[in-house]
Amino acid sequence: MVIKPFDFYRTPRLVFGPSRIGELGQIAASHGPKVLVVTGWDSLDRAGTWRRCEESLRQASVRFHRYRFTGEPSPETVDDAVRECALLAANAVVAIGGGSVIDCAKAVAAMSPLGEPVTAYLEGVGTKTHPGKTLPFIAVPTTAGTGSEATKNAVISKVGKQGFKKSLRHDNFTPVCAIVDPELTLTCPPQVTAACGMDAFTQLLESYVSPQASPLTAALALSGMEHIASALIPASTNRGDDVTLRSCLAYAAFLSGVTLANAGLGIIHGLAAPLGGLVPIPHGIVCATLLAEACRMNIKRIQELRGPEDWVLIKYARAGQVLSGAPDADVPTSCDLLVQKLDEWTRQLSIPRLGHYGVSESDLDALAAQAGQKNNPIQLRADDIKAILRARL
Repeated sequence: MVIKPFDFYRTPRLVFGPSRIGELGQIAASHGPKVLVVTGWDSLDRAGTWRRCEESLRQASVRFHRYRFTGEPSPETVDDAVRECALLAANAVVAIGGGSVIDCAKAVAAMSPLGEPVTAYLEGVGTKTHPGKTLPFIAVPTTAGTGSEATKNAVISKVGKQGFKKSLRHDNFTPVCAIVDPELTLTCPPQVTAACGMDAFTQLLESYVSPQASPLTAALALSGMEHIASALIPASTNRGDDVTLRSCLAYAAFLSGVTLANAGLGIIHGLAAPLGGLVPIPHGIVCATLLAEACRMNIKRIQELRGPEDWVLIKYARAGQVLSGAPDADVPTSCDLLVQKLDEWTRQLSIPRLGHYGVSESDLDALAAQAGQKNNPIQLRADDIKAILRARL
């Protein structure tokens, strides 16, 4: 087999497993005595997680300031947190929370050495190129979905008709360490667990079928999909307190960050940005609600244009075999099984439709025009993209 040339970017030091949060203080202290800790508003307190984190930091004699915010990170939130970081003269930044918290803290670590507004450095918004200088950044995810604890970009949002969802990106922004403790996800509500798990699966599948995939990213993506396949439904329904299932999802989410950083994503994430800029819809819901329809459209177009034995269809088929537990099914059947299983997940997990968040037929032309194809395995037409969206209104 010929292996085409590829690059593989650095990954964080991974500290994985139940109760590993107790090592936070020691890890943070290795970067200096003062850290800015970025969190959500009060979910950590209600779950008892903040007490564990605070205790670990104090035991390691780390001086810290906690910066709290709600929702997805806006430019104003990042700039405000950068000012707090400067007042503390922090040696490092720690994020404890979901993907939005990790993205915010990643941007704060990156912008603190510059002391400038983040908007000037956002892709497609600003005109400046970030030099890559950043404070050490430690990510502690409390959900299993975005994989932001393993990526080199932070997504910053401004919601409204002139809104955007854009990335601050540099190879140096990958966290120096990710503490992935599945116990921290045990209190995630079922609907959050479901959306995050579908987000992680979307990232694994889109990177798996990406033209930029390598044998290394493909192996990691398959491993992640195998772990999600058996864990997502029970962890999101009647066995949310099962740390073994939570470990599977946390492991898969981390891998999804690694694979997306190295192989890229497709049309679903190309639609996530304009949708997230238009209406206040969680990123995980965008991925979850579009996943089955986007796969259906990609498979249909590839079959029509490139034939039933195209290499992408073989990959989609492999994913279908993993999800369905039918390893001997042929390629067309396995592709059908994949879409059927994703449809089934969407129903079982009661994933909301786009219309629930205010998206309407009148928005489809603009959304299709703004959508990025990214590393989608086939170039879709505007009508194809509108059909994906229309099916989930």
